[in-house]
Amino acid sequence: MTQPLRLLAVHAHPDDESSKGAATMARYAAEGVEVMVATCTGGERGSILNPKMDRPEILANMAEVRRLEMERAREILGVRQRFLGFVDSGLPEDENEPLPEGCFALQPIGEATAPLVALVREFRPHVVLTYDDDGGYPHPDHVMTNRVSVEAFDAAGDPDRYPAAGEPWQPLKLYYHMSFTRARFEALHTAMTEAGMGSPYGDWIARWEDRPQKWEVTTRVPCGDYFEARDRALVAHATQVDPDGFWFVCPREIQQRVWPTEDFHLARSLVDTTLPEDDLFAGIHAEVSQVRP
Repeated sequence: MTQPLRLLAVHAHPDDESSKGAATMARYAAEGVEVMVATCTGGERGSILNPKMDRPEILANMAEVRRLEMERAREILGVRQRFLGFVDSGLPEDENEPLPEGCFALQPIGEATAPLVALVREFRPHVVLTYDDDGGYPHPDHVMTNRVSVEAFDAAGDPDRYPAAGEPWQPLKLYYHMSFTRARFEALHTAMTEAGMGSPYGDWIARWEDRPQKWEVTTRVPCGDYFEARDRALVAHATQVDPDGFWFVCPREIQQRVWPTEDFHLARSLVDTTLPEDDLFAGIHAEVSQVRP
């Protein structure tokens, strides 16, 4: 039998997996890759961002509601999912505002990483997806997610590190999400404008010099056929995503025609590969496709 490929995506909160890399995960899952989402926190301190769901009884049970939303999204994408058990840090309105005691972002790096190392050693992924070192955006939980992901990637194969976390396993590639690039939004903006539609991206593009792109896109995964699954997974996070809101302003048909990929930066590779790539498992197939007696 051929050894299955495995992909682990590490995210900060429920709903992050549906807004970053969801179509890629759905595509690989449909092709037989084993896909696992690790969700670091329960999203307990998240606000209700969909006005249609802004009801006191929902806010009072946010942790349970978000668990149920995550379950629906997981089923839509066809992936497995595991909560790592940390508490949402929230997003301070002021950068000088202290974070809540005991939250994920304040955990010592070793304690924050240990559950992820255990999951890596249990699930044995060949590829790990996470955020860049700025967290994709400066939410403290996103920044911490990058830190624990990099630490786990480097440590999981070392038997002397985290010895209580199971038998060592070394992932082969680590990627950062590159979901929000200027080139992508310029392409969508141009296509919407040419179609006679109003574009919401003009102000973003005009201000782009304020947020320069730190990492190059090395890998573009074709997954336009799975944008519909991505959108349904997003809508499943009903407290966080307004189906009439920003995520769905650009018609799916335009996205599929103009930018039918999800994009990534290859941050670590222990296998030979040639850039640019169109497959997260480039260079890995030969490593794992071994016929066993």
